[in-house]
Amino acid sequence: MVAAESLNAQTGDIRGFVYNAESGERLANAIIKVGSDGRIVLSDADGYYSLTKLPAGKQLLWVWAAGFDTTSLEVMVYNGANTKADHYLQKTTSMEEVRISVAKKRDAGITGTPIEAKQIYKIPTVGAEADIIQYLQIMPGVVFTGDQGGQLYIRGGSPIMNKVMLDGMTIYNPFHSIGLFSVFETDLIKSADVHTAGFGAQYGGRISAVVDVRTRDGNKQKLSAKTGLTTFTGKFLLEGPLKKFSKGNSNSSFVLSYRNSFLRQSSRLLYNYANPDKLPYNFGDLFGKFSLNGAGGGYANLYGFRFTDRVDFPNTTRYNWVSSGFGGKYLVVPDQSKTRLDGYFLYSNYEINQIEKDGLPRRSGIGGFNIGMNFSYNFKKDQFKWGLEMNSFQTDFVLYNSNSRLIQQKESTAEINTFANYKYIRKKFTTETGIRWQHYASLGNGSLEPRIQAKYSPFPWLSIKAAVGKYSQNLLSAISDRDVVNLFYGFLSGPENLPATFNGKPVTDRLQKARHAVAGMEYQITKRISVNTEAFFKRFDQITNINRDKLFNDDLFNQNKPARLRQDFIIETGDAYGADATIKYEDKRWYVWAVYSLTYVNRFDGVITYQPIFDRRHNANILVNYTLPGKAKSTEVSLRWNFGSGFPFTQTQGYYEKFDFGQGLGTDYVSGNGDLGILYSGINAGRLPYYHRLDFSAKRTWKLPDSRQFQMVLSVTNVYNRDNIFYFDRINNVRVNQLPLLPALGCNYTF
Repeated sequence: MVAAESLNAQTGDIRGFVYNAESGERLANAIIKVGSDGRIVLSDADGYYSLTKLPAGKQLLWVWAAGFDTTSLEVMVYNGANTKADHYLQKTTSMEEVRISVAKKRDAGITGTPIEAKQIYKIPTVGAEADIIQYLQIMPGVVFTGDQGGQLYIRGGSPIMNKVMLDGMTIYNPFHSIGLFSVFETDLIKSADVHTAGFGAQYGGRISAVVDVRTRDGNKQKLSAKTGLTTFTGKFLLEGPLKKFSKGNSNSSFVLSYRNSFLRQSSRLLYNYANPDKLPYNFGDLFGKFSLNGAGGGYANLYGFRFTDRVDFPNTTRYNWVSSGFGGKYLVVPDQSKTRLDGYFLYSNYEINQIEKDGLPRRSGIGGFNIGMNFSYNFKKDQFKWGLEMNSFQTDFVLYNSNSRLIQQKESTAEINTFANYKYIRKKFTTETGIRWQHYASLGNGSLEPRIQAKYSPFPWLSIKAAVGKYSQNLLSAISDRDVVNLFYGFLSGPENLPATFNGKPVTDRLQKARHAVAGMEYQITKRISVNTEAFFKRFDQITNINRDKLFNDDLFNQNKPARLRQDFIIETGDAYGADATIKYEDKRWYVWAVYSLTYVNRFDGVITYQPIFDRRHNANILVNYTLPGKAKSTEVSLRWNFGSGFPFTQTQGYYEKFDFGQGLGTDYVSGNGDLGILYSGINAGRLPYYHRLDFSAKRTWKLPDSRQFQMVLSVTNVYNRDNIFYFDRINNVRVNQLPLLPALGCNYTF
């Protein structure tokens, strides 16, 4: 009996990393299978995997990933010890779709849609340059409000409710004003996860959605560069090794990219028919990264960025913003410890200015840092992960609203957060039970946020999934959710001067809060066709919004005026609910993606219930990408058609002469000339016309000696020149349309 117990106790662990054998890039979602008991795990975003409590002795591991040859490795397991086993996969032209699909259903993330870098290039390019913002627009539940100054709204949440991250660093304004480009260099994106509802406990500080973008390392084998020129932009990328990659040894690399647009200049030459005064957009993006990879699998990355945006509407308004930051991320895997440690230290700053004819200051700035550590521990089948984070930021905001009333804030905010997440994995059932504690130290408020996700796969071709959770945030936008167009996107922290009551109840804290519930099914109809359906509900228990109705300064002289007319901020509640359906088909030549979303969004401001300007009831996208026959697969064509029902808007009832009484009782309202005042109808009681647009692009690649490559891209935005309304200029009684037919030509040279 004693001998049997001793034999049963002879167990050990295997852990390691999965790499691309040619480039040294870490491979996420590679499948590692134990030959003896059929156990399966997936490598994480860092290529790391862990197998625990394996019987001592020789163990055969099978490893495979999409686009790579299957490999096997015999590993000796020692009692009570960790054995390191790294895997290096060679690229192949074949794909093992069935095994990969079945394996991922056992251990895949429950919520969220992963985006691989290659998928971004499937979308028709706008301005002859692929960009992740163009792919985000075809995701289920995502609504895009316009080509100029448009923003992404995800399942009923406004942009300020979405957390966008670059290698763990918060990017406060990830999209340029033209609305066609993000600040992310597509050639450097390794992967991205889009969580549109019900995201896990590892994410905090936002109440609607998360977009988590990760960049790749620089080339670890040779010095290389890429230069590109389009009718919209020009760019240059340089990368290479400082110490070359070799199996089992340390290595280091760097990458530096710069992109600059000149649309304001090129539009006068190439797009004069589109009224160049409506295309006054210029921007510049600079990003650099240094990567050091240890022989044991740990790493340290340092990176920095500077993004700028400039908009100059002739004789009216100018905008400019600058976003900059730097940070580092590291991974530590101690030799004999079962705990994996990763951490980050980040700083970012964002400043925006709006210059109007009246000369009144309008500016917003936010800057701060965040530091965090995460710890992961793998059991035989399950995983436990917990982490700590501390962040601090300062906001500086000055704005005069349309009634020439000042709204300002300068405030420092600190947050201390922690989370714990337990992932329970069985053959057909997976759950993630998590809890997050958000402590807003400067506000004196805390938020305990339980979150649960579950997936059940009764058959290899069917999975049923669901998630619920609570969320909170402190940050709010400096613009109102009722504004149709506003390029001035500033930030504020939770203000102290909120209304004391809302809807007859006392306001107990300054946090914005929400609850999510989402459920759906995934069908694998064939090995090439999959269908995903989801229904969701978001309850926004408290939202802070700018008070557009402020008429009086909130001072001692106006305390007899209604609070609604003198306070800077208002409180709202709301809900968003709907359903999505996605169909995907993929083989060696075809990539087809079709999405339909039905969404309802409501807001209540204590007086009325209304639909915000992004409440698009119906939204559909169809993407078709085809690679023409040929051994080199060098020519691709892409089509994307978008259809959406009309956005809500507030109709005009009439006009009047408006005096702001800036001179008090001395204001000459009898013989003086006032401004043009507008009498509005019910908030967003009308609906704009339906929207639809077809985009096309064709790409041809020539492979040259010495791994050089030349590529030409032709794109056409709005192929049939649809007049889609953007907004209606009430003052000048003019309809303003979105972009007309817009062809573009570009080329890239890699050497």
